[in-house]
Amino acid sequence: MKMKETTMELELEPLGLPGMELRRPFVIAGPCSAETEEQVMQTARELADKGIRIFRAGIWKPRTKPGCFEGVGVQGLAWLKEVRSETGMLVATEVATAKHVYECLKAGVDVLWIGARTTANPFAMQEIADALRGVDVPVLVKNPVNPDLELWIGALERINQAGLKRLAAIHRGFSSYEKKIYRNVPQWHIPIELRRRIPRLPIICDPSHMGGKRELIAPLSQQAMDLGFDGLIVESHCDPDKAWSDAFQQVTPAVLDYILNLLVIRKENQTTENLNELRKQIDECDNNLIQELARRMRIANEIGTYKKEHDMTVLQTNRYNEILNKRAAQGEQLGMTPDFVKTIFEAIHEESVRIQMSIVNG
Repeated sequence: MKMKETTMELELEPLGLPGMELRRPFVIAGPCSAETEEQVMQTARELADKGIRIFRAGIWKPRTKPGCFEGVGVQGLAWLKEVRSETGMLVATEVATAKHVYECLKAGVDVLWIGARTTANPFAMQEIADALRGVDVPVLVKNPVNPDLELWIGALERINQAGLKRLAAIHRGFSSYEKKIYRNVPQWHIPIELRRRIPRLPIICDPSHMGGKRELIAPLSQQAMDLGFDGLIVESHCDPDKAWSDAFQQVTPAVLDYILNLLVIRKENQTTENLNELRKQIDECDNNLIQELARRMRIANEIGTYKKEHDMTVLQTNRYNEILNKRAAQGEQLGMTPDFVKTIFEAIHEESVRIQMSIVNG
């Protein structure tokens, strides 16, 4: 995915949640949906007993098709207030409209998050930003449904321009038409690029929506920690198998506690002096790669000239497939994944075609 660096500098402040020191990883947990007062309170009590400090629950549930459970609505906000009162946990929920924002602010909800479908709609994002103007509340913005970094950053910018500075991003993966092991494909390179562009922005991983299966929560959480993510937002239910929405991706508070205790949190900001020699070798490899790519493109230029002189089409599909399959097999023999090698050669082929097209049409 080509990324244009158009990011404006965000004015950010620490999330600054009251009564909490946000050590890495900070964890937000609770059911996908607030279903009943009993279910909400039972889950909250069990999570509080495990040391969770921020409770999440969906009050309004945007669903793909009508007729599904779409949340209990405003009455659920009273249950969140009860959670805060009884357990001392902060409470968080999703907002998708200005009305949701007003109701949450009236109820004193501590943290708001914006879902993937809403992030993908600039009109909805601006409506929410306008409703939040003049308010100081932490807002967490999920990535859009499709892998569009600019859309994600644009959503954050809209909220920031409304005066809100306590922001964070939630990475929940991206939709894919192809069937994959994940419900939403991680595409880790996109949040990595987000961190490069906005270094001070906290990034939280949502392994529940990313995996779509409870057995994937642990490995995805560990991957997020290995990549330096700041926190996790995990769906946890007192009786997951009976959940009214997304039952397969929720875990009990006891299982969540087990997962969190197994996480390896590696040290950040370690000295890298001992890596200097290895990094020199990487630089040398990169320089050689650039030289070889330049040589390959010079050959592509000559091929383009030949095709023009002999009135040949630029794209030779059989040859392209041969290159992709052969190089993927070679890469796999050398310990690389076929998908990785194919991605590289697809980009190389795209540039080769561009060069040849400029010659043929020149």
